[in-house]
Amino acid sequence: MATYIYSKWKNSPAGCPDEFYSEIDETRHETRKVEVFKGGRLGYASKMKSTPNTRLGIEPVPSMIKIQAQPEFEIKVITEKDFESMWLTATKA
Repeated sequence: MATYIYSKWKNSPAGCPDEFYSEIDETRHETRKVEVFKGGRLGYASKMKSTPNTRLGIEPVPSMIKIQAQPEFEIKVITEKDFESMWLTATKA
């Protein structure tokens, strides 16, 4: 069963996304992802399609505890509905 998370990179470098919406499978690998850049530009990736410069991670996503331990990141679990809403927005843009 998939897990859905939202994370914010507080001090992301210029040109990098600062918000991430991820769908994660039971092995903690991303299956779909939306990246939000400063200024509102969106990128997305899945196994089937992606925008330039947005890719799924190749390693499992660390546990929530490990991510929360890094002060430059905020993370929380979101609903499937919240993820799907962001996915539809990104893929229609």
